[in-house]
Amino acid sequence: MVDPRIVEHARILVDYSTKVKAGDMVILFADIDAHDLAVEIVKKVAEKGASTLTLMGSSELSRGYMDAASDEALDLFPKPQMEAIKASDVLISLSSPLNTRALAGVDPKRLMRRSQTTKPISDEVLKKRWCGTIHPNQALAQEGKMSLSEYKDFVYGAVLLDWEKEAKLMRKLRDKLQASDTIRFIGKETDLKASTKDRLWVAAEGTNNMPSGEVFISPVEKSVEGQIYFDIPFLFAGKEIQGVRLEFKDGKVVKHSAERGEKALDALLEVDEGVKYLGEMAIGTNRGIEKYTLNMLFDEKIGDTIHCALGMAYPECKGTNESAVHVDIIKSMKEEGKILAGDFVIYEKGKFFWEK
Repeated sequence: MVDPRIVEHARILVDYSTKVKAGDMVILFADIDAHDLAVEIVKKVAEKGASTLTLMGSSELSRGYMDAASDEALDLFPKPQMEAIKASDVLISLSSPLNTRALAGVDPKRLMRRSQTTKPISDEVLKKRWCGTIHPNQALAQEGKMSLSEYKDFVYGAVLLDWEKEAKLMRKLRDKLQASDTIRFIGKETDLKASTKDRLWVAAEGTNNMPSGEVFISPVEKSVEGQIYFDIPFLFAGKEIQGVRLEFKDGKVVKHSAERGEKALDALLEVDEGVKYLGEMAIGTNRGIEKYTLNMLFDEKIGDTIHCALGMAYPECKGTNESAVHVDIIKSMKEEGKILAGDFVIYEKGKFFWEK
């Protein structure tokens, strides 16, 4: 018997996140271990009178390509993939890797080279109704230091929410932030501020990522000033980076360090010029996520956190920074954090302004 939580997950993705309707062409990208969720999605899509093209893969397939590809192959643009995406209306991506560290041994420069080649595809996806999610498996549970049963409870505790209710709270936060022209994060070893003038705050209501739960903006690129300490670890190119400290001047990273994985951080900041600037500043709101699991889809949404992303800005925020990458780094705020929009206190001592 299928876990009813899988059926509900599929319903949220099809009905709420991507709003599949009759006649839609849906592409479903799914890791092999996501088969059970993929089946339920295909059923839901068919019930809507839409059609599905399912493309299944694995983290090991990606590693195989990176191991064998010449520089010329890394630069070869995958035209069939682009044409399929152009012909689609909806794209749903299901991550359930067999090995979360499959790419750890690959030179980050090779990964970034391939990312730069395929960036037009990423840009095309953003024009569609799209959503990315995960399906819990042993590899993700192990990465999160949980049993599979515990990890399933963790995942569905973050995903199976009343998203209409969550959206109302995020809009309230978005509207208050939009009323100011500046944002400031204050906390342990942190005082970072930026202009948000003529930029747009966006409430991530679960239409593009599931789970969701964040309100974000692309700050004015050269306005970011100050320093910030990120205490939550993250993965970049399969390598764990922890305890990141960044200092900004005129928007650009002028000093950086990491307590662990500093070489990987060095490699990240060498990808291109754009990665030295912030493409995003954001506030996590999903209190169904209570701990980090080294999965950014979840970690960046943790309630009582903020995060910043090095690299590509979001066009929907009117951001202009360009880069081949967009890498989020997270900071907990519950104990010492404070968030200001102009002079207005958005968050302090573990509470948003409407919770005081």
